[in-house]
Amino acid sequence: MTRSAEAVFHEALVWDQLFPVTETCGSFQSHCAMLQRMRAVGYNVVSISVAYDPDDTLTALHRISRWRQHVLGDPGLCLLDEVADLAGVQAAGQLAVGFHFQGTTPFGRDLSLVETFRRLGVHQALLAYNKRNHVADGCHEVTDSGLSGFGREMVAEMQRVGMLVDLSHTGNTGAEQAFAMAKAPMVYSHANAWSVYAHDRNIPDELAQACIGTGGMIGVNGVGMFLGTDRALPDALFAHLDHWVQLLGIDRVGIGLDAVTDVELCIANLAQMTSQWPADQGYQAGELHVCDPEDLLALTDRALRAGYSRADCAAFLGGNWASLFAKLAQRTPG
Repeated sequence: MTRSAEAVFHEALVWDQLFPVTETCGSFQSHCAMLQRMRAVGYNVVSISVAYDPDDTLTALHRISRWRQHVLGDPGLCLLDEVADLAGVQAAGQLAVGFHFQGTTPFGRDLSLVETFRRLGVHQALLAYNKRNHVADGCHEVTDSGLSGFGREMVAEMQRVGMLVDLSHTGNTGAEQAFAMAKAPMVYSHANAWSVYAHDRNIPDELAQACIGTGGMIGVNGVGMFLGTDRALPDALFAHLDHWVQLLGIDRVGIGLDAVTDVELCIANLAQMTSQWPADQGYQAGELHVCDPEDLLALTDRALRAGYSRADCAAFLGGNWASLFAKLAQRTPG
């Protein structure tokens, strides 16, 4: 690791748009410890998955309440929605924490809950998580039938209240249909390139370009099975990041690392929940390799060695997410 890479990383605003904190990936205590680890590494903003499909509304509310209490009780943390000045957070060495859903089942069939959850700090939601729900088909569904009628209403309502529509884990047809009706930026918060490694969780170039056409961006994912490797994870992460940068532009790419706090627990859950994580997609391989927060330093070093400038690194490390959320804040109801 070069001193220049460390300097670039620590000068940058570091923003990770995807940290899973539900029971399948670790305990509440291990997730809290990871937040402190992220802060020590140099993270400034992280978005945590407070609910997944098939979680219901009450489960989501309980999780949000618990996480809000934890964040508000720790002087090293703050709620993203209450941050007026990210530079101030960075200077103070704090970590701003935002919320998102990996799926839409927490909304049930009540569209009014979209604005309610947005006011509670949920700034982003996937339409579906791998399988079919009442909004869309997931990327591992046996069909790829796209959005339901209710799903179209959900997309419109999310965009009305300023909640990011996230197409990660969603089937390609549903993503195409969502992009066609976009009136605000949409994202793939944690998705890698199919053309670099062919996995159903990764996305083809044409869909990535359609996403960017909405004014949105893509976050690269640090899970080895989606990177296409079980070793040299930062190098593989850079391969996907560089592909997106060359295809989409440096201002359209960010980080959605998907760091897991308890790998063994996650492996056990993958083996038990085969309908959610199908074996023929590599989920039951008996091992799981994931990038850690510290690997973002190695990613920065790899990018600098490939000719990226300090400004380029600052953009993908967090500046691009900050710019997108500044635009999103203008659409959030008061």
